[in-house]
Amino acid sequence: QVQLVESGGGLVQPGGSLRLSCTASGFTFSSAGLRWFRQAPGKQREMVALITSTGITNYLDSVKGRFTISRDNAKNMVYLQMASLKPEDTAVYYCAVLQGMTYWGQGTQVTVAA
Repeated sequence: QVQLVESGGGLVQPGGSLRLSCTASGFTFSSAGLRWFRQAPGKQREMVALITSTGITNYLDSVKGRFTISRDNAKNMVYLQMASLKPEDTAVYYCAVLQGMTYWGQGTQVTVAA
């Protein structure tokens, strides 16, 4: 069965950096597109970044130039490197994959505050 487990969240000061990781299992990882979403309190969930099976990426406008999504097919992992973090980046971050339906990890909290 599909499983996604995020890690790497924590507390960071504005302007700082953080790297999130997602370990996946239960599907053919190399042929799947992977996504990172986030949800802040009182706001709807939004897609932060996408990476296709061929390595094409797409980002939410507000994170372009600051965040980088990448994948390691040999390890069944997807990453989100975050830099120049802002308080408005504070949210629970989720890894997701579409396999007939969308599967989500449990999420990892990222808090950006002085």
